[in-house]
Amino acid sequence: MDIQTTPAGLRPLWEHLSHGLIGHERLIERLLIALLSGGHILIEGPPGLAKTRAVKWLSEAIEGSFARIQCTPDLMPSDLTGTPVYRPQTATFEFVRGPVFHNLVLVDEVNRAPPKVQSALLEAMAEHQVTAGNETHPLPDPFLVVATQNPIEQDGTFPLPEAQLDRFLLYVVLTLPDAETERRILDLVEAEGASPAPQSPQLTLQVLAEARRQAMATHLAPELRDYIVRLVMATRDGPARETLAHAVSPRGSLALAASAKARAYLRGRDHALPEDVEALAPDALAHRMVLSWRATAEGLTTREVVARILREVEPL
Repeated sequence: MDIQTTPAGLRPLWEHLSHGLIGHERLIERLLIALLSGGHILIEGPPGLAKTRAVKWLSEAIEGSFARIQCTPDLMPSDLTGTPVYRPQTATFEFVRGPVFHNLVLVDEVNRAPPKVQSALLEAMAEHQVTAGNETHPLPDPFLVVATQNPIEQDGTFPLPEAQLDRFLLYVVLTLPDAETERRILDLVEAEGASPAPQSPQLTLQVLAEARRQAMATHLAPELRDYIVRLVMATRDGPARETLAHAVSPRGSLALAASAKARAYLRGRDHALPEDVEALAPDALAHRMVLSWRATAEGLTTREVVARILREVEPL
């Protein structure tokens, strides 16, 4: 991607993230897409791939509050959402807000949290509010949850059910870097140890709100909307349906449309193109479908199903 096409208000943020996240251009783009779309993002990858670093660098460059939640099997829902606390001085209960009441929330290793905690978090993500007792407390705006999970270790983990995965706008899978990228990462860490980190830009919430408005105003042609619908319908009918036990819901169409708009906006366009839809389809649709037992036994993955659909369904 040519950074010069990025809207001027977001260019310093993109440059900041590109400087600190070597070889993660795709992850940077997905983070900004989620930020502009008002959705949430799940990042999966082995340890050491800068998943946590990416979110911390993003938090440093955006005005607003940030919280990190390190998930463990003994975590309680109130550790995220907060809890009423009795104040003997006034003989009343006062709600003490938890870390979820921040603009940017990093939920590290979300699959280590027990199901009750996952449900409480995902309810807050969907409703943008927390209910405690008889009171409902709205979450701040903007509100972005970035969750991470490690696919290697299975002991002490609670995999997210497909219905809860559907709450995430995008599901990004990271892979190990090549030799050239590995060397650049090594050079970057050495340089950071020898000199102080560069000053982080500060994207104000006002500028972010305007960028979000413009991104969602990006034109999505009727033909492109038809293309999105045909991609989703291919998971319900046709050859791909035989490999799936559960097809993509309408939330998949909405996620793909919003993501395509944000991607086009980041590239300086006022209209989305088929390439935006094709680039984002795996991250927006793959986690919203469930493979049949036969497809699972054959070693097929949902991303391979999406790739097959993209080959079979013509854009226009």
